[in-house]
Amino acid sequence: MARRKIDLSAPAEAKVVNAATGAPIEKNALPLICERIRFYREKRGLEQKVFAGLIGVTANAASNWERGRSRPDVNLLPAICRALEITLYDLYGEKMPVDRMDEREKKLIEGYRALNAGNRYAVDKTVETLGLVQRAGNRPGIRELLYFERSLAAGFGDPTEFEQEAEPIWLYASPEVDRADYVFSVNGDSMEPEFRSGDLVLVQKLSGSSSLRFGEIGAFIVGNETYIKEYREDGLHSLNQNYEVLRFADEEPVYLIGRVLGIASPEEIAGEEDIEAFLTIHGAAG
Repeated sequence: MARRKIDLSAPAEAKVVNAATGAPIEKNALPLICERIRFYREKRGLEQKVFAGLIGVTANAASNWERGRSRPDVNLLPAICRALEITLYDLYGEKMPVDRMDEREKKLIEGYRALNAGNRYAVDKTVETLGLVQRAGNRPGIRELLYFERSLAAGFGDPTEFEQEAEPIWLYASPEVDRADYVFSVNGDSMEPEFRSGDLVLVQKLSGSSSLRFGEIGAFIVGNETYIKEYREDGLHSLNQNYEVLRFADEEPVYLIGRVLGIASPEEIAGEEDIEAFLTIHGAAG
């Protein structure tokens, strides 16, 4: 039996084939950045050794870049551009931003550069305001309510003037937020488990023709204190059974602020950028 002849010589360029189909796989193209480093180096007439010296790497490293065996570290890109006297846009084959502008945009830039510092500032603020207004149009609606963080101050007199103790708060719109007028911060555990200390409670102001029904939860002023309680025929009840019912004599003033609608979640508190846009649109910014 004749012995098989084995060819130990290697071809000039080995072919890689797809194991499933047997079809040859094309060799990967040289990365664009590698091609352009070589192109601009030769265009400047720099030898690889000289080019490498300008960057602070070895000639072997520069050779590997141009052959596609490796790519330069991103931290070396500014030095490469300086050595080749090109921009990053040139290195990556991208157009400069100015080249992507139409004639109208170029004319606006030229006009802006001709302005003095004061007029440039006016243009900057106008563009900033228009940007806020435009972004606000793509964001959720915002509602401004009155927020009471603490108990009302002693000695405010007429309880109908309690709103003077409030500060503004901005919440993203929702069915409950849209119906609310006030936000109260819960203090203590008397209304647990439904309302916990620190919760922000949405309260709807009641008009003269509407009233709180028995079994509903409301916000009340008794003396100089505010309470979130369940309204019943015999008084104001806490949900926590450890607290006694608040009962009042006929001559003791109890002022109903409004109906409790629910709790505002942290996600419903508007973000700073959205608030800024809201205030700008409504002429209250600054």
